[in-house]
Amino acid sequence: MQKSKVRKVSTDTLTSNLPEERRKQLCASLGNVELSLLYKASVHGYQASAFHQRCDRQGPTLLVAYNNSGYIFGGYTSVDYAQSGREITDEEAFLFSFTSGTSSYIKVNSGYNARYDDAKWPNFGQQLYFCYNNQPAVNYQGGNAFNINTSSMYGNDTHLSECEVYKVEQEPEVSVEEKPWRNVLWTPERRAELMEMIRNHKPLMTSVSQVRILMIGPVGAGKSSFFNSINSIFTGHVTSKAMSGSTGTSLTVQFRTYPVNDGREGKPLPFVLCDTMGLEEQSGAGLDIEDISSILQGHVPDRYKFNPMAPFQPDEQKASRPASLQEKIHCVVYVIDATKISLMSDKLEEKLASIRRKVNSLGIAQIVLMTKVDEACPLVEENLQSLYVSSYIKSKVQEVSSRLGVPVSCVLPVKNYSQELELELNCDVLLLTALQQMLNFADDYLDDAGHVEGHVF
Repeated sequence: MQKSKVRKVSTDTLTSNLPEERRKQLCASLGNVELSLLYKASVHGYQASAFHQRCDRQGPTLLVAYNNSGYIFGGYTSVDYAQSGREITDEEAFLFSFTSGTSSYIKVNSGYNARYDDAKWPNFGQQLYFCYNNQPAVNYQGGNAFNINTSSMYGNDTHLSECEVYKVEQEPEVSVEEKPWRNVLWTPERRAELMEMIRNHKPLMTSVSQVRILMIGPVGAGKSSFFNSINSIFTGHVTSKAMSGSTGTSLTVQFRTYPVNDGREGKPLPFVLCDTMGLEEQSGAGLDIEDISSILQGHVPDRYKFNPMAPFQPDEQKASRPASLQEKIHCVVYVIDATKISLMSDKLEEKLASIRRKVNSLGIAQIVLMTKVDEACPLVEENLQSLYVSSYIKSKVQEVSSRLGVPVSCVLPVKNYSQELELELNCDVLLLTALQQMLNFADDYLDDAGHVEGHVF
């Protein structure tokens, strides 16, 4: 049974104009949601600035417009308004219209952008503009993103009597009986078991002493933070050896290989995490595809400084001989921020796709590490153990799976250590589970490589 309601956003006397029956219909199409009234044009004004002041960075929103001809119509977008100046891809976006006894929904057409995210009045598909020219008006400008018939949508009555925007929130209630979509043991014993398995891991081929895992991902997604988090677990306290942060451009400008020791004075663990410069959208910025190809094949030395304007040129003498299996990459991990998946640009998606094709051609195992799950879902922020009963996180795992073209089973949600001062059991279990999976995947690659080399173990 759908549970949904409209609640007031603050102590302001904002009263919703949305009839109960229509509200129920909209909530049924959106799932188990709660609607909070953010903006009401008759109260806050029809100016674009008033709209953005109330509606920016509020997550998924529902715009509902009304005219004097009896039409209630508008649109839903699952992506924040942020005045980014970007075309927004949003496969969940739709338009709707209700009039006496009839209702219609119009999904965004495949391959088209759902809206343009600028500082002006809200639009859908750059076709339908609400509060147009800061006036109580709707304006249709033609286009192909949505199949709009203005007559059936709003009776060609362009004057608005009201315009409202609602924040759409998933109901965070999850019954304790609900079956988790992945099973995890959140116990100190499980943490200890995972640490022991990782300590004792022996790569499948004796010529390889340490599994080399390459971290690839957009700037600020959490590549360096993952290394710091794993290092923290085995050191026994929170550390930050690799520089990490959230600046707009990559903090990592060198190719770095980070071995992890078992404790401060302990022996090296059987893996090395390789950190790269962050991927950036524009060409001539961030990591070059050719650089990645050289790293994968074991030609790039530790501390090599990247130059986005000129890809790595291997030493001729070294390039003439293939790198040993120990020097090559055995598992590639794409690090993706759970809060940014829907905002991923087409250019970045294309860059990742071309990298994935290269990795596939070399037969290297691939995994997606989905970071910042606590920032993506309030339920998970409250309790990390709710991760695998969160339908929102599940939907994000499915979204990143389809956008990057990797199986759902290869998408691993984690929370890196960032601001914490102490280690935390649930964090450790997720991080260690992800690392153990990387080692397993690397073994699959080494197994194949062993067969190619004629069973030289």
